[in-house]
Amino acid sequence: MRALTILTCAVTGNLTMREQNPALPVTPEEIARSAIDAARAGAAIVHLHARDPATGRGTTKAELFDEIVGRVRDAGCDVILNLSTGEGGRFMPSDDDPKVAAPGSTLMRPELRVAHVERLRPDVCTLDFNTMYSGTAVVINTPRNLEIMAQRVLSAGVMPEIEIFDSGDLQLALSFLERGILRPPLLWQIVLGVRYGAMADPQTMQYFASRLPRDAQWTAFGIGRMAFPMLAQAYLLGGHVRIGMEDTVYLDKGVLAPSNAALVEKGVRIVESLGGKIATISQAREMLGLRPATVARVA
Repeated sequence: MRALTILTCAVTGNLTMREQNPALPVTPEEIARSAIDAARAGAAIVHLHARDPATGRGTTKAELFDEIVGRVRDAGCDVILNLSTGEGGRFMPSDDDPKVAAPGSTLMRPELRVAHVERLRPDVCTLDFNTMYSGTAVVINTPRNLEIMAQRVLSAGVMPEIEIFDSGDLQLALSFLERGILRPPLLWQIVLGVRYGAMADPQTMQYFASRLPRDAQWTAFGIGRMAFPMLAQAYLLGGHVRIGMEDTVYLDKGVLAPSNAALVEKGVRIVESLGGKIATISQAREMLGLRPATVARVA
């Protein structure tokens, strides 16, 4: 069991909508404020997507990421920033000609998917290793595109968080590590409960945890009703934990979460009730080998 457990708050994601929970943060101001409140509640890391305020949907618009990061740093919050690079990987085949993208496809060049990371140089950013069916689209992350993204992220001095949705994703990531495309330090994220991905149960989490590199820093989380059970399971297996409105909109059965901070507070209580101790931001930075917080730099 780890002496200290790092808690990540996944603030908003790109799929959850306000129709599911009116408290979901969407605008840059709301996302930044929710991230700051989550840090005060016990989150050492905040995982951030940007959303188009007009549509509520995920976006790669640089000015929105700039505003979110700027607001967090201008508030004097030294929380570890983890920016998503997941947007730009979805393909929806048209019915008449499946090789032609239908409306709603976001597939773009890998360089564009990490442009905001190179610009803002956060502490951490995600690298999604999944190619899978998701909702009404296919998420596509080819080895070539992932290699380009990994090289750019590492060149920017940013720690990759390796997102694993199924067993093949883990094999690909371990291959990248063996070939030197990725190099430690890394943060590993086990994603459970996404439809047609790895199942959210103890056996599946144990499978992934047992096959990670020795001494890996890893987190696992579950989706929907499995969010809190998988948080507890991750702690019990020696991992770090994650919770937030990207993963669940409910605080309890039938009770909508009033905020990300409320979800974090419950996550802290669960870890502490099991005998654990939540890492502070400075402790998490030391555990992950991250530099001290500075105001975000625009390249």
